[in-house]
Amino acid sequence: MDDRLFLRMENITKTFPGVVANDNVNFDVRHGEIHALLGENGAGKSTLMNVLYGLYQPNRGQIYLDDQPVTLHSPEDAIGRGIGMVHQHFMLVPPLSVTENVILGLPGGRGIMLDHAGARKRIAEISQTYGLEIDPDAIIRDLSVGTQQRVEIIKAIYRGARLLILDEPSAVLTPQEIEGLFAVMRRLVSDGKNAIIFISHKLDEVMEISQRVTVLRDGLAVATVNTPDTNKKELARMMVGREVVFRISKPAVPVGDVVLDIRNLVVNDDRGVPAVRDLTLNLRSGEVVGLAGVDGNGQKELADALAGLRTPESGTISILGKDTTSASASDLLGMDLAYVPEDRQLEGLTLSFSIAENLVAKSFWRRPFATRGFLHRGVIKQNAAKLVERFDVRTPSIDVAAKTLSGGNQQKVVLARELAEEPRLVVVSQPTRGLDVGATEFVEQRVLEQRARGAAILYISTELDEILNLSDRIAVIHRGEIMGVVRPEEVTVEELGLMMAGSKGDELGNHAHTL
Repeated sequence: MDDRLFLRMENITKTFPGVVANDNVNFDVRHGEIHALLGENGAGKSTLMNVLYGLYQPNRGQIYLDDQPVTLHSPEDAIGRGIGMVHQHFMLVPPLSVTENVILGLPGGRGIMLDHAGARKRIAEISQTYGLEIDPDAIIRDLSVGTQQRVEIIKAIYRGARLLILDEPSAVLTPQEIEGLFAVMRRLVSDGKNAIIFISHKLDEVMEISQRVTVLRDGLAVATVNTPDTNKKELARMMVGREVVFRISKPAVPVGDVVLDIRNLVVNDDRGVPAVRDLTLNLRSGEVVGLAGVDGNGQKELADALAGLRTPESGTISILGKDTTSASASDLLGMDLAYVPEDRQLEGLTLSFSIAENLVAKSFWRRPFATRGFLHRGVIKQNAAKLVERFDVRTPSIDVAAKTLSGGNQQKVVLARELAEEPRLVVVSQPTRGLDVGATEFVEQRVLEQRARGAAILYISTELDEILNLSDRIAVIHRGEIMGVVRPEEVTVEELGLMMAGSKGDELGNHAHTL
């Protein structure tokens, strides 16, 4: 890295009706630098990067590339200026090859036949230069998630990107794939010609891979620091404006009887293909069982089956000794089950309904909220006021629509509704996805409160730090099968990564076996 500025964004201000998303933000990136961009949800990170990528036009401010002022009206302008972006959700066409995906949409009038041989050669050169290890003829749907991400990086470089924006690039990777990604990133900037903006909420990764960090809070750039001169605790404090506890205390809790018993379960996905395969697992009261795995390996289908939203093909599910294999979601309302789905907006809330209405969505027809079909609005509001305070939901009113809340506060509403009646079984799926460190800390504390009072919790997450922090046992899932069940204190992150990639626990030796 040298001191020459590749990018300079001066006094960038971007407003939306009623919201100042970026308020006179200054941000710069040097040649050969990996510069991390941190901030809570709603801090302004995405808006700032969308301005840089030409998706938004700033109300005020100026962008400079190599000290030359530029105006970026569209992503095409940004790409033409050497700016590439790899989104968290990949923009690839699964049935096509690597080469076809890379050149798809490029000008020339010949579609995917555009200089196919030349493209293959260039992709091979890029792959070799940056250690990306990609077969130009491989079909996207046959590639692992980590390899697909490398295709996105190649696609950006092929289009001439010298400044690469990586948006949460490690969110869907195994530990081994993250190590590979970091090796590629370091190689990309090693000659000083390229630079990377690294957007992540994982502070360990920021500390490992970046040279500088810029922190945004409430639309303002509160600090830019050299990474060696700071630490996780200080970065977290800058992000949320207060001290954050990284290692939540997990006192010993007596483990009781089996609450959830799953045997030889098979569940199909929406295409009718088995997503959960012969899965056997149990949970006891007073324990958190973490379900670890790369996203898309049957976690959603398993959670839906437990919640009565998807009927299994075979196998059994038993809750508190009662067979619930074929039970519907309405059948399960009286079964002491709480379910926090992975998509809080699509499945957890009715966004147009008020906070108060969402908080009684599972119980509005019964006492004390209704009598003989008539709602008791006063009781519903009293319930909302109590839960909003208890779960620290930041809102101007319990009457505002759920859609007006931040992601973290929307998640708190879901948690408040699901946990208010102290269920015996709690199924939480990706509960901290998209949340900042402060909201994540809050969610983890609520989960451990449920454990302390004797609930059984299935904690489904792709975040290994959370799984290791919260779990009493960890079950690793790969392509719908359990690779092993291990104790967090008896397994390494590397062993978990191998199991997430398909290695059976008993093949790894040591303590990585089925309990």
